[in-house]
Formats: sequence, structure tokens, C-alpha cells
Amino acid sequence: MSSRPLTPAGRRRSALAVLWRTARAGTPPGTPGLAERIRSLPAMVADSTGGRYRGAGRTRLAGAAAGLVYLLSPVDLVPEAVLPLAGLLDDAVVAAWVAGSLLTATEDYAAWRARRHPARAVGEPTTRRPG
Repeated sequence: MSSRPLTPAGRRRSALAVLWRTARAGTPPGTPGLAERIRSLPAMVADSTGGRYRGAGRTRLAGAAAGLVYLLSPVDLVPEAVLPLAGLLDDAVVAAWVAGSLLTATEDYAAWRARRHPARAVGEPTTRRPG
């Protein structure tokens, strides 16, 4: 078996895969799963920006969005090509913060939804559609 060094993109994919497995394993029993939490993000943002849900502040949502833009952007504070370990470390720190923040926010949102609308699914927005 030959071991070739990973490219920066390969290392980033590996780090995201580890983060995904860790997030899935860290979901407490009785709480929504990771896929359900991801599906609930648009409803949480809509309820937050619409003033119906105050648990995820606009600052937290803006910070998470900025973190995602940073991770997806080709512009990097510490490029992997210049300092490979430090370049991956800054991405890992941002990814861990974004993931932790969104996991906490979606867990709080799911609890709020269950109290407010017990019969409604987590990912559905609270506003009614005309028709």
C-alpha cells in the first residue's frame, strides 16, 4: 500500500469528513439527527429574521454565514501552500466553530419548535402559506 501525501484540497476534504463523523456521533439521543438539523436551517433563519424566534441571534447567524464564506472562499488568512499545518489549522478552527454554533442553534430551535408547534415537523417554517 503506497501512501501519497494529500493535496491541500484532499486534506480539507478529509478534515471535513472527520468533522461530519464527529458531529453525527455527538448527536444526543432524543434530539434531531444531523440531516434533520441541516434541513431545519432555512426555517430557523426565516423564523429568526422574521422575529418569531429569538434563540439564534442575528449576530450568531451572521457569524456562521461569514465562517462558511471563509471556508468556501479561495482567499485564506493562512494559505496551505505557504504554511501547510497552520493553513489547515485556521480552517479547522473556523469549521469547528461554525459546526458547533449551528449544532447548538439547531438543537435550541428544535426544542423551541417542539414547545410551540408540537405537531409540526422541525424543518417547516412557522408562517402559513396563502392558499
